[in-house]
Amino acid sequence: MSDNSLSNAAAPAPAAPILLHEALTASGRRWRWVRKHPTLIIGLVLLLIVAGLSIAAPWIATHNPITINPLQRLKPPSAQHYFGTDAMGRDVFSRVVWGGRVSLVVAIVVALVATLLGVVLGLLAGFVRWADAIIMRIMDGMMAIPDILLAIALMAVIRASLTTVIIAIAIPQVPRVVRLVRSLALTLREQLYVEAAHAIGTRLPVILRRHVLPNMVTPLVVQATFIAATAVLTEAVLSFLGVGVPAQVPSWGNMMADARNYVAVAFYTILYPGILLAITVLAINLMGDGLRDALDPRLTNQR
Repeated sequence: MSDNSLSNAAAPAPAAPILLHEALTASGRRWRWVRKHPTLIIGLVLLLIVAGLSIAAPWIATHNPITINPLQRLKPPSAQHYFGTDAMGRDVFSRVVWGGRVSLVVAIVVALVATLLGVVLGLLAGFVRWADAIIMRIMDGMMAIPDILLAIALMAVIRASLTTVIIAIAIPQVPRVVRLVRSLALTLREQLYVEAAHAIGTRLPVILRRHVLPNMVTPLVVQATFIAATAVLTEAVLSFLGVGVPAQVPSWGNMMADARNYVAVAFYTILYPGILLAITVLAINLMGDGLRDALDPRLTNQR
């Protein structure tokens, strides 16, 4: 066999180094993306920690969160009660991890409901001229009422429950999404590709699905994170005022409301739910800022 034949037979050998180089390159790109968007990563990590604690509540809670034990009233943090006990002898740590479930459910559902309703009404206002004036005047009237007052009024009319809290928080957030979607729709409907689609007889639902909605994803995602953070705070305020979820349901707002009279002697009863509430809102806001930077191609190209 000649030397040329031997060299040709050995030619495919560099495939392994090429694959290794591609893997290292892909890993390097991922690492650069992480370094480019630290806000998003930090917010996501914090939110995953809070969500993990809440989801694992049945397994990590050391006591039943609603069991009252008068003999253990206002005990300081210890090996038996990690965060101490409240004025009724209930374990604060168990109530904190269970209370996170209420806040996260409210945040997710309110963001989804308010965004979906806002998109539908905003598109109608932006593309159907006769509906524009009607929808926007209703939205202006709703925005004239402070969010918390509107939520309290709705809670006073409807029986208190988690579903009622979600409805009461979601309705005041809808006008903000409607105004955002309408402004985007008014801009997008003047674009040449939308006018061309109209000219060739494309139906409006198809235009909305193919050309309009994809260009609204970035601002809608950012707005949804803002709504989620607002929902967490509003639920805590409603529960703190006694018009939120029922008192027997563990929530951070209920815990702080129960603990406000005992801050001087047992500050930890209000400290830990307050810390978890602040971390959750901070994480959602960080994720919103990070998603805006990551999804906006103009900001990405500047870096």
